Amino acid sequence: MADKHLHIVCLDVPYPVDYGGVFDLFYKIKALHALGILIHLHCFEYGRGRQTELNNFCSTVDYYERIKIYNSLPLRLPYIVSSRADPALLKNLLKDEHPVLLEGIHCTYFLSTGALKNKKVFVRLHNVEYQYYEELARSTSNIFKKLYFSNESRLLKKYEKLIAPRAIFIAVSQNDKNTYEENFDVREIRYLPVFLPFTEVQAEEGSGDFCLYHGNLSVPENEKAVVWLMENVFHNLDIPFVIAGKNPPKYLETIAHRNEYMCVVANPTEKEMEDLIKKAHIHVLPSLNNTGIKIKLLHALFNGRFILTNLGAVKNSGLEIFCEVAESPLEYKKMLQKLFKATFTGEIITKRKKILESVYNNHENARRLIQWIC
Repeated sequence: MADKHLHIVCLDVPYPVDYGGVFDLFYKIKALHALGILIHLHCFEYGRGRQTELNNFCSTVDYYERIKIYNSLPLRLPYIVSSRADPALLKNLLKDEHPVLLEGIHCTYFLSTGALKNKKVFVRLHNVEYQYYEELARSTSNIFKKLYFSNESRLLKKYEKLIAPRAIFIAVSQNDKNTYEENFDVREIRYLPVFLPFTEVQAEEGSGDFCLYHGNLSVPENEKAVVWLMENVFHNLDIPFVIAGKNPPKYLETIAHRNEYMCVVANPTEKEMEDLIKKAHIHVLPSLNNTGIKIKLLHALFNGRFILTNLGAVKNSGLEIFCEVAESPLEYKKMLQKLFKATFTGEIITKRKKILESVYNNHENARRLIQWIC
């Protein structure tokens, strides 16, 4: 049987797997490689460095620089797109007839220009980007960031509508699929679950003695969610609350120090984070937007106990049945007090295993992807 080749264009270097945005990228590459696909990887590198680990899964790896924002002015296209318009990338993609998987709207510049019209092109949606940037604008208090995010959202909405008929799209969530079908003239869109490092549910029965929020704390959305929890939910509860993640702003620690039951764990190691996730009794993970899929939520479902979130985080995701949902501070408080007295049982674990290990099966999902693309 002839070898199957695939170009994959990544918005960032997909290794190390140290933030949510690269989970799907890296574990998809790994799963496709395991099934014999010869991957030609193209990465935009802007701070993460060239990673030799990727050579273990890819036949070729090429790196490109992003165009600086001052060289992209005035912004007629979203900067996340125009900054990845490297002619060397186009030249490499056109060297052969192999299909192309563009990871994220970020990598679709040459799709928008028509330069890839003779190629078989697929676009992996990581979010409905215009909605994501709209929420970033709402979440930040920095006026310059707010203006940038708002303008990027405006440009993205026009841009996503422009390219929707030009390729086959693959969404990470049913919500994103629905949005594209309802709002854009999309030619074809399919749903494929996110690729994960977790292969089996390893949550432990019993009880923990604290609540946990974990995530990248330098992301405005996460930062805002944490402040909301600290100031509106946990501020007068005698339930321990741990906030753990990358690069927390100093003022989060200041807020935490006002309450003896709160603490911030800054930049935990991977092992330390896994330990916190396993030992927590309740994972409190509200989300301010309902696009994409929440890796931290899946991380907690595979490895942790009870989950408390809001409807926006789980609506149409299939994960609703595993989570408790609250919206107002009072609803959160009541549910926290109830769950903190409950025991996490083997019956709950069995229910998770039956569904999660089937839906988020990297091997089977890679097989489906290969059938579509190659």
